Amino acid sequence: MTAENQMRAHGVKPANTWNPDSATDSILLDHDHRHRRRIALTTERGRPLLLDLPHAAHLRDGDGLLTDTGETIRVRAAPEPLLEIHAHDPATLVRIAWHLGNRHLPVQVAGAALRIRADYVIADLVRKLGAHAHAIEAPFDPEAGAYAGGSHHHHPDDDDHHH
Repeated sequence: MTAENQMRAHGVKPANTWNPDSATDSILLDHDHRHRRRIALTTERGRPLLLDLPHAAHLRDGDGLLTDTGETIRVRAAPEPLLEIHAHDPATLVRIAWHLGNRHLPVQVAGAALRIRADYVIADLVRKLGAHAHAIEAPFDPEAGAYAGGSHHHHPDDDDHHH
């Protein structure tokens, strides 16, 4: 496809508000690539797609991208190397959560566990604090933060650059 007939995604249908079976294609994105306003992507069927939203959005697994061709492209969260942190008691887990927050690390709450990006230094800290962390591969969807204002929020990385 040339740039003139490239599919353009201009809106987002939040997960659980549409039928994913109606999607005509999907896009597999890691956590960093699910925080965007504008970026050139390739769908899982190999079609070029320009994400061109009015504001940066936090895309979640199951969201649908609305295209100018009338199609909906399903967002799928890619598995990433993570650490899953477990503690023997809630107080230890809360203490670890405080240390992670103090380091401004993105953290996902997964039931009675915390998930962070794989980091051997933090794994050592977790052990020293009396808990354990084990390596997993899973989609990463950390907490948005107290000031995010909802599931599809403005993100400070409102740019067109890859990391």
